[in-house]
Amino acid sequence: MYNNIIATYAAYAKDKSLRMTSSSGAIFPVLARQILSKDGVVYGVALSFDCRMAEFIRVDNLFNLSRLCGSKYLQAKVGNIYQQVKKDLEIGIKVLFSGVTCQINGLKSFLKKDYENLFCVDVVCYGVPSPVLWRKYVEQAEKQNKSRLISVNFRCKDKSWMNFGVKKLYENKNELYISKDKDSFMLMFLRNYCLRPSCYKCVAKNVKMSDLTIADFWGIEDIAPKMNDDKGISLVIIRTNKGTRLFNSIKNKLEYKEVSYEEGVRNNSAEYKSVIRPKERDIFFYDMNKFEFDILQKKYAVPTTGLFRGIIKQKIKKYFL
Repeated sequence: MYNNIIATYAAYAKDKSLRMTSSSGAIFPVLARQILSKDGVVYGVALSFDCRMAEFIRVDNLFNLSRLCGSKYLQAKVGNIYQQVKKDLEIGIKVLFSGVTCQINGLKSFLKKDYENLFCVDVVCYGVPSPVLWRKYVEQAEKQNKSRLISVNFRCKDKSWMNFGVKKLYENKNELYISKDKDSFMLMFLRNYCLRPSCYKCVAKNVKMSDLTIADFWGIEDIAPKMNDDKGISLVIIRTNKGTRLFNSIKNKLEYKEVSYEEGVRNNSAEYKSVIRPKERDIFFYDMNKFEFDILQKKYAVPTTGLFRGIIKQKIKKYFL
């Protein structure tokens, strides 16, 4: 289970507004602001303006940083981003690169050497859903609401961090919140139907090249109950000396408590274990490529009730980013 672990923390930002706009404890935006304050740049995943896809972008100012904040449960287009990172590193710019573990490992393999001015932060990954399914979901949502989708919050915690929902904003100013227990895309995602084949046997979980890992701290109510106010707590895993320096640089902006690695991952097994491939996975993809989203929704996304809702909640506590 261990993978170059130096220290493990439960932590969240003291800035309440920053915390409420983040998926968990707002560790990433605090780190990003620290790098930007040193004339550095931040790379991460943003939702495209038409909400059809996720893509890596380069941010060099606070105004655009919000595009990188919050979870995006989508496969991100890498494009030529590794080449851009290398150009920044070669001229001495401090770089914070964030992504899932396989993307961090891909960057390190591309660079072929270590850079003192590169800081890599990965997020514990449950798995990557199909971009085709997401586009079908967006098209269906726009058709139903007769308006273009302009923003999506996959982890809206206005009502609760643990029992979050998906919030969508449309061009006609309509705003729609749907519980994770009822949103059709989230249900297909949580039931593991729509993940990439490699996600069921993720080799990146065995070798992690990041300096620092962040995730939701599920189970915080048992480990550090005084920190649990249902507004979001982050799990922070320090993997390198560089990660230690990075975390130490923001400690004064955080509430934090050191815990053991075992306590930190007890309810978040996606840190070290892949999800199980469901027997319906192959037929799901056949149907996805053949049918419109409304048909998929009726077959694969019946809202959770009773016992099954309890199973889904346990999956969230074990895996969710």
